[in-house]
Amino acid sequence: MDLKISGKTAMVTGGTRGIGRAIVEAFLAEGANAAFCARNAAEVAEAEETLSANAPVTGTVLDVQDGDALTAWVEATVAEFGGIDMVVNSVSALAIPDTEENWHESFNVDMMGTVHLSKATIPYLESSDVASLISISSVSGREADFASGPYGTMKTAIIGYMAGLALSLADKGVRVNTVSPGNTYHENGVWPGIETSDPELFSFAMGLNPTGRMGTPEETAASVVFLSSPLSSRTSGANLLIDGALTRGIQF
Repeated sequence: MDLKISGKTAMVTGGTRGIGRAIVEAFLAEGANAAFCARNAAEVAEAEETLSANAPVTGTVLDVQDGDALTAWVEATVAEFGGIDMVVNSVSALAIPDTEENWHESFNVDMMGTVHLSKATIPYLESSDVASLISISSVSGREADFASGPYGTMKTAIIGYMAGLALSLADKGVRVNTVSPGNTYHENGVWPGIETSDPELFSFAMGLNPTGRMGTPEETAASVVFLSSPLSSRTSGANLLIDGALTRGIQF
């Protein structure tokens, strides 16, 4: 299936590992240009070297808590590729324990990182004939679970913020959606750590998955890239669950 994004430009935060890395790879596989960022310089360099072998991709070291750095990254991407067509806010502090520090970090990274990148890219998306803006939320943003403290609360707020943007930008041709993955297992992710440090919680979480397994980053990435493409041109204001029927609530 041709998603019609070859030669288009995507920006992805948190693009060196997990879901973010898989999203970058999926965009590149469809012939798109990709610009990604992350905080760890060594990881950015490794990802850029690996991914740029046969594809137009650039990595940038920055912290999404720095609004000025985000804006500079956006402007640099426009200068390099000539515009921006698809944006995915994927980075998260993954600050789950209910501590004062985690509330501040979740707000600054998850929530304000999304707000700052959205504001910086929307003017360029308005000039695109693809114009997709997506934020990665979580099933923890849709229903109460063990992560309903700072992490889950900010993921809920992101869904609300993006829904408002979808409404306000519809007449400008910019589609805005949220994607909410369920439990996702990958190297250096949250769940391998929990599997080792808290096997009881891991077993409980695994038991909630009707499929008998957790998801993979690639499964989420495939849906994100399709949702970003013109083939999903009528989808805006949605919160797409990718959780293998993990959540029990009915979306109306």
